[in-house]
Order: sequence, then C-alpha cells, then structure tokens
Amino acid sequence: MAVLATHLGTGEAQLLHPFDGDGEGAAPALCDAARAAARDDQSRVWNSPEGAVFLRVYNPPVQVVLVGAVHVAQALAPMIGLVGYDVLVVDPRSAFATEARFPGVSLSTEWPDEALARVGLGRRSAVVTMTHDPKIDDPALEAALRSESFYIGALGSKKTQAARRDRLAARGFDETALARLHGPVGLSIGAVSTAEIAVSILSELVACLRKGSSSR
Repeated sequence: MAVLATHLGTGEAQLLHPFDGDGEGAAPALCDAARAAARDDQSRVWNSPEGAVFLRVYNPPVQVVLVGAVHVAQALAPMIGLVGYDVLVVDPRSAFATEARFPGVSLSTEWPDEALARVGLGRRSAVVTMTHDPKIDDPALEAALRSESFYIGALGSKKTQAARRDRLAARGFDETALARLHGPVGLSIGAVSTAEIAVSILSELVACLRKGSSSR
C-alpha cells in the first residue's frame, strides 16, 4: 500500500508507505491523511497548511481466501467477485474444489497452510474458514492470525467456536489475537439460507475493510 503525495503548488512529490512507518520525513498530518486515503481506497486532494496536496492511492487488490469448497462458499465466491475483490477457494478435498462447482473461480487443492504461505497474506487479505474440520480450518486460522489480515472469520456454532478458540489458545494465541477472529462469522441479520449466510459474511468483511476490524 502506497500513496504518492504531490504538492500541487510546487509539483514536489513524495512516495509514502503510511502503514509501514515510512514517511521519509513527511509531516505527521500528511502521513495521517495518506493513511486515511489508503484505508478508503480513494485518491483525493488534501489541504495542508502549506497548500493543496494530491494523494494518489496505490493499493493492491483485496484478496479473500475461502477455506473449504462448501455450499456457502459456492454462493459467496461469485459475490466477492461482483464487488471487485480477488477470491481463492482452498480445499485439499479435490472432489469438492472443482471447476464444475466453482466456475471461473481460482481454486487450490493444497493444504491451507501451504496455499496461504504461497499466496501471502497482508493488510488487504481476508481469510474465512468453512469446513468445520480442525485438520483443515485450524492451520488456516493459525496462518491468518500470524498475518496482518484485516478480516479472519470462521463458520460454525458458538459451541464450535468455543472449542476452536480453546485449540488455538493451546497453540499459543492469546486473547488479543483471538479477539481478531469473527465467529460465528457474518453479521447477525437472521440469515437462514445459504445465500443469506454468504451475504452476512460479505457484509461483515466489507464493514471491517472500510470501518475497521472491530466492526460488527
């Protein structure tokens, strides 16, 4: 994530990496404005005390990894594409992760920890686990919790979530880390059908991207 700050009066330009502490001597107010523009995905003019500055945002695409080629993922994957995010469905069960079930969607039959290590996770990444199988979901959640992913969700009941948190705690994740986990995943909208559950997940994911990870 980078922002090119161009002072319109002088033409002087600075390339800022506002989330990496790289301001190259830029004023704190300029860094704050650059962070806000990057977070909003919107280039804009910022009026500084020294004059107008055009902030040109360069963000990588939002990357959403769905772990588990299940029915909810079948509904959710095309929705993610419609809002303009990249989507990858990961499931080592090759009978589930097929082109016939996910037409036009990027698929991986690697184990999730291997797939996530290969694609890399950053501030523009989201991970949602969906299989209810600890052998598949837990390694993905561990990788996500060790990353800067802006959204980490897990499908399952409150009882399932409690058991999952106990397992992750036993693996060394503290309460601060576990608080990043959205589970049960999705906004509480009374979703019943597969498609409604997918809508609730995507809505929560977008809210976290645009409003911060604490959004519920």
